[in-house]
Amino acid sequence: MTLPPLVPLPASIASTDGAPFRLGADTVVSGDRDAAAALVSLLEARTGTAPGDGEDGSIELRIEKGGAPESYVLAADDASIVVTGADPAGLFYGVQTLGQLVRPDGAAWVVPAVRIEDAPRFAYRGVMLDVARHFQTVDTVKAYIDRASGLKFNALHLHLSDDQSWRLQLDSRPLLTELSSSSSVGGDPGGFYTKADYADIVAYAADHHMIVVPEFDMPSHTHAITLAYPELMEEPVIDDHMREIAASHGGELPVNGVDYDGMAVGFSSLKIQDEATYDFAADAFGELAAMTPGPYLHFGGDESLATSDEDFDEFVSRVSEIISNLGKIPVAWHEAGSAKDLADDTVGQYWGFVTPTDGMDDKARAFAQVILSPADAIYLDMKPTASSDLGLTWANGPTSVERSYSWEPSAVIEGLDDGDILGVEAPLWTETIKNLDDIDAMAFPRIAAAAEAAWSPATTESELRTWQSFRERVGAMGPLWTSLGIGFPASDEIPWVTEE
Repeated sequence: MTLPPLVPLPASIASTDGAPFRLGADTVVSGDRDAAAALVSLLEARTGTAPGDGEDGSIELRIEKGGAPESYVLAADDASIVVTGADPAGLFYGVQTLGQLVRPDGAAWVVPAVRIEDAPRFAYRGVMLDVARHFQTVDTVKAYIDRASGLKFNALHLHLSDDQSWRLQLDSRPLLTELSSSSSVGGDPGGFYTKADYADIVAYAADHHMIVVPEFDMPSHTHAITLAYPELMEEPVIDDHMREIAASHGGELPVNGVDYDGMAVGFSSLKIQDEATYDFAADAFGELAAMTPGPYLHFGGDESLATSDEDFDEFVSRVSEIISNLGKIPVAWHEAGSAKDLADDTVGQYWGFVTPTDGMDDKARAFAQVILSPADAIYLDMKPTASSDLGLTWANGPTSVERSYSWEPSAVIEGLDDGDILGVEAPLWTETIKNLDDIDAMAFPRIAAAAEAAWSPATTESELRTWQSFRERVGAMGPLWTSLGIGFPASDEIPWVTEE
């Protein structure tokens, strides 16, 4: 019997004997209120009809403690559907799976007879949205949360500052949003989030069982600070590589105190030997910690080309300790692994290639745990094809859907197994991405490949963890994604299912 197509692939799925469950006017959802609301919304979008609710439901949603965190069991037959989560998150993910199971049968809608027992491979399953290169509205961020949580991601990494702009209001440093928030790449409009906006995003994410991981990138990627607090910044270091990028992508070379709307990186640096810099970091991360209920604060630490190795190591060690002393877990890009005195609990985020180069893997091994974001696999801003209007190609050229799928997390960095890997995160940088339509066009369907790497069994542990299986399964997601208003591109790598 053919198994129903699901993404990400569950840990265990088996078709059972019997007729499918038929959704109809008499379908009633009972049980956990939050999960029921999520399911009713999902079914209404998919089928055009919302089921009712009541005490005795033909679809029952319940929580029974004792299973693995975020796990669930889904059992469907012709009489009923029962989804049991080990916790609220697990029940929510079971609801997302149930939404994927719904299929048309003539004029009716059915759910096949099936039993699924599922739990995530990794505890951390993230997407990153860069709101610094191009500002994204609160509604756009919420829409991305909808999309990501439907694929069982549980972390939204918000890249809140870069050379182009500072995007979050801070009472302790008000000039950052007054003077440093108006620019975007290419001279497009800027913007920033008020503290109320940020709280709204955090709460919306929590309702979808996601944490927010905010990032203030430093000591480089900090040119925007020059507009507000120029005394903290070194002069830009401009080399031939920067001039080449400016020539190929447009934009002026950076000048302290002037908005920067180009795409070159690595030229800016905070003043490492000035104590005022660490007062700034303490203010920024202290206020951020108070606004962020999740356990992680990201402080960047990447591409500090204008900072000496010794100064860089001193900076990331001190800032990681500032964050750790706030009761938060510091996160930094893998370059920070060079520092001997990094706070012990710092998590490294690896953005190198699937096959590491230039000692990137050595730096990643310095951390107790690592988040994997291999750029040539799951950087969602890479062009999917050479002819794509959006995206970049620096990560080994265009990244096809097949390449985004065909990697194994435990094989990227020699010596790191699942116990050393906190999870997987798919970043979406926005140098060329301006709005939700652009986000959908670049994220889908490759975001589903990242979801499977983060949630599903290892490629060595399931015969269905193959490119051929995935392309068939993700092709079946097309009608659901369409009903949810997702503007995914019809990649010719995928055999898309259409429904009359």
